[in-house]
Amino acid sequence: MIAILEGISYLLLLGFGMPMKYFAGNPDYVYWLGRVHGGLTIAFIIWILLCHSKYKWTYGFSIKGFILSLLPFGAFIFDKELKAQI
Repeated sequence: MIAILEGISYLLLLGFGMPMKYFAGNPDYVYWLGRVHGGLTIAFIIWILLCHSKYKWTYGFSIKGFILSLLPFGAFIFDKELKAQI
């Protein structure tokens, strides 16, 4: 769930907040969406670290989750890979 929320917040920030800032001249959306996205990203990384120790994930899989969290659709890809492991 955290991966999906983090991915959605990233897409909202890039797809809505940034155009509102640069084309409409309203930086408020970037400010608020950025704060939400930042909090969800931190929660996602903490979740990866907790799952790494609890479920004995490999370092490669955990690092892959972190790297995918930096890409716009990466959280959705990581969520799909998690579901495939279950």
